[in-house]
Amino acid sequence: MRTEDFQKIQPSLPSAPGIYKYLDADDRLIYVGKAKNIRKRVASYFSGKAANRKTAELVRKIAGIEFTITDTEQDAFLLENQLIKENQPKYNIDLKDDKTYPYIVIRNEPFPRVFLTRRLIRDGSEYLGPFTSAGKVRELLHFIRQHVQIRTCKLNLSPRHIGKGAYRVCLEYQLGNCKGPCAGLQSESDYQEGLQRLRAILKGNLSPVMQHYRERMKAHVENLEFEKAQQLKKKIEHLKTYHARSPVVSQRLGDVDVFGLADDGGERVFVNYLMVRNGCIVDTQTVPFRRKLEEEPADILRLAVLHLRETFRSGAREILTPLPVDFPDKEVRCLVPGGGDRRRLLDMSLKNAQFRLDEHRSGRSIPEEADEDAQAALLGRVQEDLQLQEPPVHIECFDNSHFHGSYPVSAMVCFKNGKPSKKDYRHYNVKTVTGIDDFATMREVVARRYSRLLESGEPLPQLVVIDGGKGQLGAALDAVESLGLIGRMTVVGLAKNEEELFFPGDRESLRLPLDSPSLRLIRSMRDEVHRFGIGFHRRKRSAGTFTNELEKVPGIGRKTADALLARFRSVRGVASATREEITAVVGISKAERVHAHFHPTGDPDVDGPK
Repeated sequence: MRTEDFQKIQPSLPSAPGIYKYLDADDRLIYVGKAKNIRKRVASYFSGKAANRKTAELVRKIAGIEFTITDTEQDAFLLENQLIKENQPKYNIDLKDDKTYPYIVIRNEPFPRVFLTRRLIRDGSEYLGPFTSAGKVRELLHFIRQHVQIRTCKLNLSPRHIGKGAYRVCLEYQLGNCKGPCAGLQSESDYQEGLQRLRAILKGNLSPVMQHYRERMKAHVENLEFEKAQQLKKKIEHLKTYHARSPVVSQRLGDVDVFGLADDGGERVFVNYLMVRNGCIVDTQTVPFRRKLEEEPADILRLAVLHLRETFRSGAREILTPLPVDFPDKEVRCLVPGGGDRRRLLDMSLKNAQFRLDEHRSGRSIPEEADEDAQAALLGRVQEDLQLQEPPVHIECFDNSHFHGSYPVSAMVCFKNGKPSKKDYRHYNVKTVTGIDDFATMREVVARRYSRLLESGEPLPQLVVIDGGKGQLGAALDAVESLGLIGRMTVVGLAKNEEELFFPGDRESLRLPLDSPSLRLIRSMRDEVHRFGIGFHRRKRSAGTFTNELEKVPGIGRKTADALLARFRSVRGVASATREEITAVVGISKAERVHAHFHPTGDPDVDGPK
């Protein structure tokens, strides 16, 4: 994205804490970041002063920006980590110096040390993670060490060494950060109690930690040790603040759908959806709805809940809403929370819905729909810009999708009179193509679509948009020509990165101004077909429709296969990886099975150095 393009959308970004998501031209999530002020943080990427080459590369690939507002920067920190772990965006991983994930390890040793590591050693140690940002792990450890006294030295604290009096306390003991187990001043059981509090903090369960501090504070007060009691009181307040700032992660919630509504009585109503899985927010979406009659807010919310749960294929058995909702499925519990983590989640959802409504009222956002006269003018403009014989009242757009080089599918969306005609949308399972071949896939689905229209006698579109540029355009034209449809509809290709249009036979592309209404319409179709295709792809994976070579390996399930594909990009990449590289992703046992499946003879050239 160019700086001048960003400046047009900058006013629509909030000056509030939260997370921001960068999408590429294929509508793929490529980066998630947190910010104390979203507008300022995102603007820093477009200041022309990239920190390094990879950051500059990231900025060039940004085609869309989304955001979610949180109450504080700590909320943003936690939400950022959850979204990274859920989606594994390309640049959150590749911008690191090391390709392996960091863990927090509780070392298997007397008075265990707790530290960040990238090496998983099967020595009985406890590993928490993996995480995707070493910086965030260090930030988390710093927070924990403010509340749990754990040693940071590398001394061998075996009973024999401690009994011999081989060590003396260091500065950490004098500062109150360690209780001096090296000098026999702390028992093993007391140290383990601290580790239990550490585990509780990592899991978001802060109540036992605060209760422990309250009991100690009470004891200090009874002994007239008011200074020590005051220090513990500060720690309790710190934990309360941390707890209040952490509604995005709650181990007690499980799977919940949260819906916030913003309604000022006008025509436009906004509903925000937070998808919570295993107590963590894994997806967010804000959707506009139009009030056509005099629907009450509760009626609109009920319809929105049904629509969004169906769209995202949600099976959560608990729904949080700001108004009572009469949900048709009696096995699903609908709540209007009054307090606690549920209320804080709902408040976050309400805040995001309200921001979108305020943005709409202020005129900063682009209207989703326009009146009939404006639509007619828009189609006339498209006819003029693309030099079509008639206004394109019927437009169709095609795109291919795959998962890390596997499982190809295709999608088509249809716009009539400049608006989505969702009843005409189509999904395609690729039938005749082996492996990943975008050109052959595009040729197949275009042929299937228009042979079907010809057989049924349905009208053909005036304009067909092929997402992907010259190669996919040529493949689509092969299919159109085989059906004898050349000249009966206009077929153009849309390049993914440059936002340029290719016409059959033209050497030069057509570049419309970025603020052109025609390009805006075509881009909206491109974005819609991406959304539609990717949603179809995800649903097929969640339904278990896809299988691959990795899942044929005994003991390897879909999650392990997905983790390997995410790391090595394709089955071929997994097959060519060394045993050590696979072990870093899935552990020794599964790595042995995967490696043996692809290398049954144990080829030393493939195994790598011993």
